Amino acid sequence: MKDDGKISKQNKTLKEGPGKKPQLPGYNRAPFGWLLVAILLLSVLVFAQKYNKVQEVKMSDFFTYLDKGYIESVQITDTELHGKFNEVGQKAREAQAADAPESFRVIVQESGKKLVEEKLQKSAVKWEYSRPQMWVPLLVNWVLPLLFLVVLFYFLFVRNLRNGPGGMLSSFGRSKHKVHGKEHTNVNFKDVAGIEEAKDEVAELIEFLRNPKKFQRLGGRIPRGVLLVGPPGCGKTLLAKAIAGEADVPFFSISGSDFVEMFVGVGASRVRDLFRQAKENSPCIIFLDEIDAIGRKRGPGFVSGGHDEREQTLNAILVEMDGFDTNDQVIVIAATNRGDILDNALTRPGRFDRQIVVPLPDIKGRTEILKVHARKVKMGPHVDLERLARQTPMFSGAELAAIINEAAIGATMANKDFVEMVDLEEGRDKIRWGRAKRSRVIDKQDKELTAYHEAGHTLVQSLAEGADPLHKVSIIPRGPMGGATFSLPEKDRTHYTRKYCMAYMEVCFGGRVAEELVFNDISSGASSDIMQATSMAKAMVMNWGMSDKLGPINYGDPEGRDMMYGMSMEKDYSDTTAQMIDAEIKAICDETLTRARNLISENRERLDAVAKALLKYETLDAEEVKTLLAGGSLEKATVGDLLAAEQAKSENSSNQ
Repeated sequence: MKDDGKISKQNKTLKEGPGKKPQLPGYNRAPFGWLLVAILLLSVLVFAQKYNKVQEVKMSDFFTYLDKGYIESVQITDTELHGKFNEVGQKAREAQAADAPESFRVIVQESGKKLVEEKLQKSAVKWEYSRPQMWVPLLVNWVLPLLFLVVLFYFLFVRNLRNGPGGMLSSFGRSKHKVHGKEHTNVNFKDVAGIEEAKDEVAELIEFLRNPKKFQRLGGRIPRGVLLVGPPGCGKTLLAKAIAGEADVPFFSISGSDFVEMFVGVGASRVRDLFRQAKENSPCIIFLDEIDAIGRKRGPGFVSGGHDEREQTLNAILVEMDGFDTNDQVIVIAATNRGDILDNALTRPGRFDRQIVVPLPDIKGRTEILKVHARKVKMGPHVDLERLARQTPMFSGAELAAIINEAAIGATMANKDFVEMVDLEEGRDKIRWGRAKRSRVIDKQDKELTAYHEAGHTLVQSLAEGADPLHKVSIIPRGPMGGATFSLPEKDRTHYTRKYCMAYMEVCFGGRVAEELVFNDISSGASSDIMQATSMAKAMVMNWGMSDKLGPINYGDPEGRDMMYGMSMEKDYSDTTAQMIDAEIKAICDETLTRARNLISENRERLDAVAKALLKYETLDAEEVKTLLAGGSLEKATVGDLLAAEQAKSENSSNQ
């Protein structure tokens, strides 16, 4: 790597030599701090001069004050008399004017000095000759204002010439990126789990950053850019940090929203500044998080146009990525969860050559992620992370980390020595469905209605063919729900069969059917269930081609359709087809509703058994429900028994 002598101090700190860790650059305070100090100092001197007023009096008035005994002391210079009033004189003068100064000055001619001396000798006033002090007025009137102007000129012009023309305003165009060395990144592939395929794809980037000549030997070119696409919380940012940590290179991190400001052209200027510094510090990594903030598809819209600030920023990124040389050794890594709305010019080969999908982890990946986050937590001997991984389908890595953290907090609040399985399950429920509201007072009728509603879900979940296995059911309010029935999928579901979709809708309608059969009435508690069932029916008819009348035709919105870019949101089918779609959706909902009604009607005794057990115990797991459906009974402590035992325990400890 060549050093042309023009590299700034910031760049030198990142290139201290082989074997040394890169250091973070030191950023100086803004010049506004020093400017503020100068302004405050000048203000203090001005106010001090204001409150140290000197009154200019005539010679005749001076003699009058002298005769009345108002003067305390006098100093005689070549051309002036400087005196100070005593307490009596000051009070007499304040009676005439409230803001009368304590000091006075008299202009004295050379011929009048003898008369003044004679008057002073006859009086009891202290007087003396003194040389005039020229430095005080000179400092206040000339030196300080000039110093203020020099400091202002320096910070507004000279200092900011390093950033190009524009003075202080040019600082708006400087990039707001953060530079991380390896000691600050402190992340490697051991800390990244659940995305093994993505790690394999970026392994060659690390090899290139470590040994670029290896690729140049055969004429190969490393990808200029890598786009990480995936749902939020799946580890895109963590993977980018791990790449930098493994390669031991500087890591320039910035968010897409940091490029855009209220000033037009600032985003493009910041892009140029970022890439300039990255090239000076190569080999390095530029990480653009949430690039969809500036990388959306260009086109006519409601607020966009040829001079749109966001489009200028995107154009600057496109130009800079095209301007890379083969030997620049700068790799751009971008992350987004909206890969479908990115501009095609941004994702083409030559800019972002590679798109790496970072998906939600499967059961194996979730297990590995839980193990990574469980390293720093004291786990009990009976904790089964594989079982927890089975209980968390469609959970992201961030949610799994939050589960471990919530479990540790809960175990700490309960004064436990380690985290138990029940703490992990409570943490999972809290993350996905909210905190349990155990202290909430519920009306007896509402509680009974909730019990039968959840019993209906539980019964259908346990008996419907194709439904996921039951995990547990509870009538304890949690989040916005009055109760909940939890399933435990046997595997990660990547495809939805028609049989599963119909069973899913049967479970959704089970609560409404149970309310209707038992109470001969329905409530609003099934609103969420109806919404889920309707969404599933719409997807079956409009997207998945599961309707016999409409056939395998997609009537849903095209993927990536966006109103902001001039695409019409009108339907792409006729009114007759729309009526057929509505009829098919209603037919599927009616069919699954009828199935749920028949299933619950045929097992009314089982429904009552589950509902009564819920009223008694509030929470039932899968084995307990299985026992009830088989005609057995439960023998365990009720909620009241547990509360009474806890109260007795606390009373005994207080008595001791």
